Amino acid sequence: MPNDNLKIRRIAIDTYHENVAYLNRDCEIYRVEGFQALSKIEVCANSSRVLAVLNVVDDPAIVAPDEIGLSEQAFRQFNIAEGALVTVDHAEPPASMDAVRRKIEGERLNQDDFHDITRDIVETRYSKMEMAAFLVATGQNNLDRDELLYLTRAMLDSGERMNWHEALVADKHCIGGIPGNRTSMLVVPIVAAHGMLIPKTSSRAITSPAGTADTMEILADVNLSPEHLHTIVAQERGCLAWGGTAKLAPVDDLLISVERPLGIDSQGQMVASILSKKLAAGATHLLIDIPVGPTAKVRHMRQALALRKLFEFVGDRLDIHLEVMITDGRQPIGRGIGPTLEARDIMQVLENRPDAPFDLRQKALQLAGRIIEFDPDVRGGQGYAIARDILDSGRALAKMNGIIEAQGARVIDFAPSTLYQEILADKDGIVTHIDNLQVAKIARIAGAPMDKKAGVDLFKKLGDPVQQGEPMYRIYAQFPADFKFAKKLAEQNNGYNIDDNEGPVFKPMVDL
Repeated sequence: MPNDNLKIRRIAIDTYHENVAYLNRDCEIYRVEGFQALSKIEVCANSSRVLAVLNVVDDPAIVAPDEIGLSEQAFRQFNIAEGALVTVDHAEPPASMDAVRRKIEGERLNQDDFHDITRDIVETRYSKMEMAAFLVATGQNNLDRDELLYLTRAMLDSGERMNWHEALVADKHCIGGIPGNRTSMLVVPIVAAHGMLIPKTSSRAITSPAGTADTMEILADVNLSPEHLHTIVAQERGCLAWGGTAKLAPVDDLLISVERPLGIDSQGQMVASILSKKLAAGATHLLIDIPVGPTAKVRHMRQALALRKLFEFVGDRLDIHLEVMITDGRQPIGRGIGPTLEARDIMQVLENRPDAPFDLRQKALQLAGRIIEFDPDVRGGQGYAIARDILDSGRALAKMNGIIEAQGARVIDFAPSTLYQEILADKDGIVTHIDNLQVAKIARIAGAPMDKKAGVDLFKKLGDPVQQGEPMYRIYAQFPADFKFAKKLAEQNNGYNIDDNEGPVFKPMVDL
């Protein structure tokens, strides 16, 4: 009979939201129990246990026959000392997979089904293949409105909820897809300076050149505990922090880790993801920004209006005051794309500098003004003027500096990466189209957001005249390989269309 105990070995591999265990092929338990690679196993020690996907190795330098290796994700979750003895057994398949199979066959799921599925996902009973099956089964138009409500509620119930003990807790969220659209870092200090509570927890970039947390990290610490967040918000009335430490709707993070590689981003799943996170963060009043443009996430007005109805339907039933703004998504917002360049733009706007990007300032004022109108003491239509006064007077800058100090100020250096290349216009004319996706891809290939000083700095926007040989934007990169690939990508497609001077004149879209 084999020894039932194996020693834990920590394997320094980041498996990104998936527990992975490693057994040597010569392990007696592996042979006797009939384990197979990619099957789910259960690792137990005393009252602790962790479920993991099994990988089989042939190199004893990685895992010896009397050991079981755990990836970084699994080791942190198990929280048992390295070298401790554990037992290993087959994991029971998740019972809720029956509901996923029923959904694949076209059946309608109920609230209990969604709660069972999300609970099993959070407890790591699902492999990434099983999560992919759930995402595909519920993707696109495969959820009706009630099912979307059930999914949102189940995701909300999967983790902790923050309580700020106030009647009005404001928040905002943009559905994404627009490079440089870092309005949250302006909205928060403006709204907080007005006196409203706006604790903003944000994500890091997954497929974009920067997320709000990546950009705020140029100025201050964003990895804050929930206890520290409460202290900061009590003092400053707002914060700009990474939401990953608060365990808010954790099933969402697990599903996103599968959605992104598969390119799955259905409207229903997006609504459930956003609303579950915002409700878990304690928001009572929420503003949703839906940019519309030919290379934005939402490309047609009819799609934006349908998405707004979904947000309003679920929001009403989960008792959150929700408003939606449909905004112009035809081009990047601001000039910088990448954490350092975007942080520079933010501070230029807060400091009321004449060279600050006007479109970023105006959009932030529109959003902040709408949120300020959540205040029952503010009349409808007055919010924009109040927001503009707060920004022009310097109160927003003072509030931002207070938030930065409270979160932990960093030494600020807005100098971009040392390697750069200007992308020049190939003819005279007017800029008539900017491809958001292509420009963002160039910035990301250049190294953003991992290299916070990398990215793209725009010199020309829609409607601007340009002469042949004039720079349209500049690429910054820190490493030669990134620099080479970004330049090559820009040479293949620089993301700009230039027409002659008789081409269409750009007019800003009216925000709805």
